[in-house]
Amino acid sequence: MRDALDLGFGDHSAKRTGFLIMLVLSAIIAISGVLSDSTATVIGAMIIAPLGTPILGIAFGIVTGHLSLVLRSISWVATGLVIVVALGWFFAFFIADPQALETNAQILGRTSPHLLDLVAALATGTAGAFAMCRRDLSAVLPGVAIAISLVPPLGVVGVCVGQGAWDEALGALFLFLSNVFALVIAGSIVFTAAGYANDPEASKTANRRRAYIVVTVLSLLVALPLAGNSIVSVALARWSTEIRSAAETWLADEDGARVDDVQWSGLLATISVTDPDGQVPAVGALADALDGLPSFVEVVVDVGVGDELRVR
Repeated sequence: MRDALDLGFGDHSAKRTGFLIMLVLSAIIAISGVLSDSTATVIGAMIIAPLGTPILGIAFGIVTGHLSLVLRSISWVATGLVIVVALGWFFAFFIADPQALETNAQILGRTSPHLLDLVAALATGTAGAFAMCRRDLSAVLPGVAIAISLVPPLGVVGVCVGQGAWDEALGALFLFLSNVFALVIAGSIVFTAAGYANDPEASKTANRRRAYIVVTVLSLLVALPLAGNSIVSVALARWSTEIRSAAETWLADEDGARVDDVQWSGLLATISVTDPDGQVPAVGALADALDGLPSFVEVVVDVGVGDELRVR
């Protein structure tokens, strides 16, 4: 197991060279797939991405008490992060239409992680670590590589940084970090259950309990913001439905008028409305219909003539 997960064990020169070559290739493929909005290309990058090896190496080092393996694996993960983000930043200069990124599904799906992303990553990490322990399950590893998202989010980070989209870059980086911690946690549990903590080569002096506590605390630091983001997303979706329904009722008597969209900027909801006459009913009735919304939610109506009507 250590030979498979430790880039500094055995023929380390060949391992490290192979890691760097495959990392660069997978990064180029992933970034190309992200920029072209090609799911198939991104999946191909996931299959050959080698970042899962040092991440599980961190878990194995924690379980066996080898601090040097933990630190070495962390350094390789950090090296991979820098390389992929730098490549994404470089490719961002070749984007002809920056506005296209706003509708790119490959970017949108990786800039707002939720708690379910962490749950999926934990399950994927458990499957990957379990497959590493069982030679008869090695065939599932490509599926694990596809399910866990490591290189594509880093590519998105670089692209977004290159375009100055810092909020989106932070969201994609957080998705990557949550997946890293999920792999470490799941790997630590599986490797412990598999008996590697009692392996003759395991360190007898390392304080593994302290290491587990550190991993648990760090996982909470990742899980809590993801849970908060999930709660906010659910609330915004519910409020959007309520606002749209009230706006459609408000415009029901206007011929040709329709509600195009409800967009959020923080806690401000903007109702985009199309009206052939450029006139809409008084907003008082709409404000009354939205009394059920929390007081901190602001609503305005955009009728497409350069002015916004404040509802509440």
